[in-house]
Amino acid sequence: MWLAFVGLKMPAVTEIWRLYLRRFAIDHWYRFAKNRLHWTVPAFSTPAQCDRWSDLMPIVTWQLWLARHLVAQRPLPWQKSLVKLTPGRVAQSFGSILALLGTPARAPKQRGKSDGWIKGKQRRRRIRYPVVKKGFSRPRKTAKKFP
Repeated sequence: MWLAFVGLKMPAVTEIWRLYLRRFAIDHWYRFAKNRLHWTVPAFSTPAQCDRWSDLMPIVTWQLWLARHLVAQRPLPWQKSLVKLTPGRVAQSFGSILALLGTPARAPKQRGKSDGWIKGKQRRRRIRYPVVKKGFSRPRKTAKKFP
């Protein structure tokens, strides 16, 4: 990380040091965004899509930060309870908020035995295409036998 100053008066060394210490929070955010929020996982086809995905990362982080007081802490069996929830713990418990909000999607279709073929619909045989074969194959080399 590079710190740059633009202005007329140079800030005090203590102010520069305070800003320098903030780099740890930024480094941890990058690690969190890459690992937990899967920032680098999608393989987009255009730079515009990559930029849009990268623009979403800070918005998602703010959403988790704002929801930290709304989620009920649900630690996994090996995790201890925390007084101040981390963004990872908020993301872990965020499902409870999503369950309350619901979804605009339709309910999933029922599983089980399908309805089958529609009665009266004519069946046709599958179209068979000829097998494509290589035009030329090289003969195998045989091992020479010594007398």
